[in-house]
Amino acid sequence: MKGLVRYSLLVVLAVLSCTAALAQPDRREVRSGNRQFKKGNWQKSEIEYRKALVKDTSSVAASYNLANALYRQDNFEEAGKSLEKVKEEASVSPSAADYYYNLGNVAVKKEDWSGAVEAYKQSLLRRPDDMDAKENYAYAKLMLKNQGGGGGGGNDDQNQNQNQQDQNQNQNQQDQNQNQNQQDQNQNQDQNQDQNQDQQGQGQGDSKISPQQAQQMLKAIQAREKETQDKVNKEKAAVLKSRQKDKNW
Repeated sequence: MKGLVRYSLLVVLAVLSCTAALAQPDRREVRSGNRQFKKGNWQKSEIEYRKALVKDTSSVAASYNLANALYRQDNFEEAGKSLEKVKEEASVSPSAADYYYNLGNVAVKKEDWSGAVEAYKQSLLRRPDDMDAKENYAYAKLMLKNQGGGGGGGNDDQNQNQNQQDQNQNQNQQDQNQNQNQQDQNQNQDQNQDQNQDQQGQGQGDSKISPQQAQQMLKAIQAREKETQDKVNKEKAAVLKSRQKDKNW
């Protein structure tokens, strides 16, 4: 990125200011400040511009030139405020492209990327072939995108974050549903086991007989045994009787 501050507007605005009002009391200080600025004496030029503003607070040349002097001293906050004071006049002057270029530089130093993009854009609209402004414009757009703003980048990041949150919520809901299903299955299995045990217990209870039933069964067995014994005894008696007949012949 080009960090060059263009002071061509300094002279132009100073000239415009002087031609607009030749008796303007601040013109001497503005010219003195311009000479110090060109020599690189930023602090001395600032003093001269402030003197001019004491005499005339509405001096466009003094305010704009003061902004450039403050920028050179890394006082970007005050430089931006001073530029904003002359925006209405400077933006329609023949050197408006330089005004917006310097306004963009101040915005970059303050890391105001959206402000820088807009300022460089305005500069390019007035001077489309300015390569420095194009380079700075591209740089500011890149920084704005990386910061999460501009070109829909911020919305994309928000959408991605929202989608991720939705996915996490869905996953959590699925996990909860699976856990609930597993618990329901376990409960069903426990209930089935309990029912089977109850049925088995009932079946075993049904197989037991009462004392009266046992007594009846015992009597029936004894009766069958008696019948069998009587039959055997009859058969033995018949055999003995036949033998006695044989002996008696």
